[in-house]
Formats: sequence, structure tokens, C-alpha cells
Amino acid sequence: MASWARLSPSAPILPKSFVLVGAIAGAFGVRGEVRLRSFTADPEAIVDYAPFCNEEGQIILSVQSWRPIKDGIVVTSKDVPTREAAMAMRNTKLFVPRDRLPEAEEDEFYHVDLIGLRLEALDGADLGRVRAVIPGPQDLLEIEATPGAKGSWFLPFTKALVPIVDLPGKKLIGDVPLGLIPMVGEVPEEPPPPPARPKSPKKPAKGPST
Repeated sequence: MASWARLSPSAPILPKSFVLVGAIAGAFGVRGEVRLRSFTADPEAIVDYAPFCNEEGQIILSVQSWRPIKDGIVVTSKDVPTREAAMAMRNTKLFVPRDRLPEAEEDEFYHVDLIGLRLEALDGADLGRVRAVIPGPQDLLEIEATPGAKGSWFLPFTKALVPIVDLPGKKLIGDVPLGLIPMVGEVPEEPPPPPARPKSPKKPAKGPST
């Protein structure tokens, strides 16, 4: 789940019908257990959405049992009978149908619902669209297709900078500060020259030695 304060990780661009919730990190032990990396806000909640599928909707991992470990979740699955099979699936992304997820609470959003939205300025000007959501200490929206911009740019996802999230209207309203968007032809300001060093006073010439 996502909120203005903190977003849950998701894939950069996905079909709207599927949401990335985790990935296979490899094998655990020697009995074919599978170690998962969870992308859900509550890491253990990932097992509530099993079975997992690929981006095309084909089921690739069911869960028979699970337990938490440090930095992840371990599951057993009839789809992965051996350690070798688990290692072969390492880095496989795990998706679930969008309608399997609970409804987002107020001021919370799924990444998949933000990606692709138009971004408009307070005066209605077109500022591009959301290409990706980058999680971190301060979550960022990657914005692309901004008229006149050099390329994509990043907008912190805060209520101050993105005061309106209009999912039915498929748009965001942004209060974007001047200078945040790198524009074509924009010449960066040159730093002022360093102050001149004061000249040291000349020492008086010595007289001839006697």
C-alpha cells in the first residue's frame, strides 16, 4: 500500500490487472524451501495473496507452509520440489491480480494506480505523466513526457507537492517549485568568482650590508 508519507515498492510499469508483491530470493536449506523477498508494507502479509503468478497471470508458486526469517519469508511449495528448482527461480518476480488486494485506505495508494497518471500544475498546465515510483527515505515520482523538459525528472511524493490525487480523473495536481524541472536550453547559473586575495604589503628593501 502507498501513502503520501511512505509508499510500498512496486514495479516501474505494469499492466493494471497485476501488482508486483515480491520476488524469489533463492533457496533456503537443502529441502527445497524457497526464500521470498516481500514488497508488501507488512512483509508477512505477502503469503495472504498466494498463489503467485507471472505477469501473464500464469500461476508459478503456491504456498503450502511458511515461516518468517531474518530479511525475508521461507515457504514450501509443491511447485518447487528441490533446492535446485528453487535456485533456478531466483530473482523471479511474483505478481497477484489487482482485485485480490484490499481496498486502499484514505490517503493511501498502490503504486500500480499512480503509474501512468497525468501530472498537472495548479493552473492546469501539462507537466507530463508518472513513469515510475521510486521508494526510499523520501519516495519519488519519476515524471516523463514533460513539454520542454530535457528528460524525466523526479518529484517527491508529499502532500505539499502533490496536494490532489484524482484516481477517477487519472491525474495528479502538483504544486511544483520553479527550477525543479530541468528544461531544454536552461543555462545553469555560474558560481560567482572567488574574492580576490588581498595583496600582502611589500617589505621595505634592505640596505646594503656593511
